[in-house]
Amino acid sequence: MRRRISGLREADRSAGDELPDGVFLVRVEGAGYRWHTQKPYYFIRFVVVEPEHVAGRSVAGRIYCTPRAMWKLSWFLRDFGYDTELLGKEEIEDKALIGLSGVVKATHTVAHGICARKPMGGTVGRALQSCQWV
Repeated sequence: MRRRISGLREADRSAGDELPDGVFLVRVEGAGYRWHTQKPYYFIRFVVVEPEHVAGRSVAGRIYCTPRAMWKLSWFLRDFGYDTELLGKEEIEDKALIGLSGVVKATHTVAHGICARKPMGGTVGRALQSCQWV
């Protein structure tokens, strides 16, 4: 039996647009707190600044705010240059996150048969629990 599935050809083309593995300088493009009963988190969207051949591409990720994961959030804020005065007051201003920049090392991984890009290494790699390349 032969089936026609629209969009299949475009999906194959988009695989060529994937961001390669490597180290990238990124800038925070958007951030927002998402409340969840068991795992509240910050959703953060980054845009690649360097290297130039992939500049402008985006990556989104989560940084969880559970008591066990609070150190990851703290490392992310310090490494990306968040305002130390607000950090000292234990306050996070979503608008103050926008424009912060730092380094992400991304690698391609397969878990449970699902292909994904995961930032790894350095503070950001430890902080981001999941990401989606756009």
